[in-house]
Amino acid sequence: MSVSVAQGSALLHFARNGAYAPGGVPLTVIDRGEGPYVFDTDGNRYIDALSSLYCCQLGYSYGDEMAQAASAQLRRLGFNTLWSTAHPTALKLADELAALAPDPLGKVFFTTGGSDAVESAWKLARQYHVANGEPQRTKAIARKNAYHGVTLGALSFTGVPAYKDLFGPPAIETFHVSNTNAFRSPYQGEELTRHLLAEIEELIQREGPDTIALIVAEPVQNAGGCFVPPPGYWAGLREIADRYGILLHADEVITGFGRIGQYFSVTRYGAIPDLITLAKGITSAYAPMGAVLVSDKVAAPFYDKDTTLLHGITFAGHPLSAAIALKNLEIFRRDGILENVQRLEPKLQEKLETLKDLTIVGDVRGAGFFWAIELVKDGQNTRLDAGERERLLRGYIPGALRRVGLIARADDRGDAVLQIAPPLISDEPLLDEIVARLRVVLEGAQKELLG
Repeated sequence: MSVSVAQGSALLHFARNGAYAPGGVPLTVIDRGEGPYVFDTDGNRYIDALSSLYCCQLGYSYGDEMAQAASAQLRRLGFNTLWSTAHPTALKLADELAALAPDPLGKVFFTTGGSDAVESAWKLARQYHVANGEPQRTKAIARKNAYHGVTLGALSFTGVPAYKDLFGPPAIETFHVSNTNAFRSPYQGEELTRHLLAEIEELIQREGPDTIALIVAEPVQNAGGCFVPPPGYWAGLREIADRYGILLHADEVITGFGRIGQYFSVTRYGAIPDLITLAKGITSAYAPMGAVLVSDKVAAPFYDKDTTLLHGITFAGHPLSAAIALKNLEIFRRDGILENVQRLEPKLQEKLETLKDLTIVGDVRGAGFFWAIELVKDGQNTRLDAGERERLLRGYIPGALRRVGLIARADDRGDAVLQIAPPLISDEPLLDEIVARLRVVLEGAQKELLG
């Protein structure tokens, strides 16, 4: 049942919709899922090695349990807002999340997804600074190539110019510093950390320390291809933020809930932020939901009896989503989801490193079940030019992935990369098969590139 976008009414997100017109690129329509696999409407089976954009931590075989949890909740209470009222399911979920979070992240503000979680974190930070008598703190620091969302506030933090320029000046004055990509960098390890932190210090001094409200970063940056932090980087961010009265925000919309083997991966890198944003894995995508974990310090002004928290989202903390998130946490504990990622991470890394024998593979980087392969032109790690990126990333590789039955992400928000983020239930034989299929795709891409 191949279909064309032009024949239907749906506008695809972040897609060249016209490419799927009659006679164009075939549109893959996913009809059902089972374990780590999905099936399209033509009956083709794929390994979902991207977890449907880093969301489906549990794969696709927990639908019955999730449906039972949803049904029980909907029979009891279909909906209630969190606007000066509450419902038991959201309250219980908030308590469970706060208990999992590192001290002192003891409060939870619910949202409906990732972009509005990031935007909410900014508004909470701003109201916190105003309450402390520092309304002049109106600026933020984010990183180059980073993606933090598409709403206008979150888009300000996003460091991908092509996503921003069309929409005019940013809503929030944001300065973008270097990310932690060590590939091709003259600095490595702790020297890279010192260089990156010095750049942030210089920016703060130039703009005025008392004008900066927030530093926002992903523990492992997605856009650009799974940039891991060098040793001491997050501890350094924490020290700088404390010294200048700036709040530190870890955006864990992608890296949270087991993607890096922890509920909150920033703890793996030696720091506790003031705010953590979550979405995607909080329900393993069985329902839409997001949240901001808020430190007791940041939340304190909102408990003044004369203060109103000036932010709210109608469907945030929806009873259905909250019930599914609670079931998700139950399954994580019961089925050892985090332990599975921790056990298999070294083996997945070892398998991916074997792909470096291909000329087209310049770098393999990542953590947990979150990895990127950077594509290069030759043994000198020459970058692909615009025409080569177009030919491979939007031409050859998508078709090759379909042919081998693998879902992965070919991307060039920065340099050319091929990313995987398998479901956290994946076992070692499945990871072996993912890498084997990647090799077939990359060998073909190398031939395509070199002619």
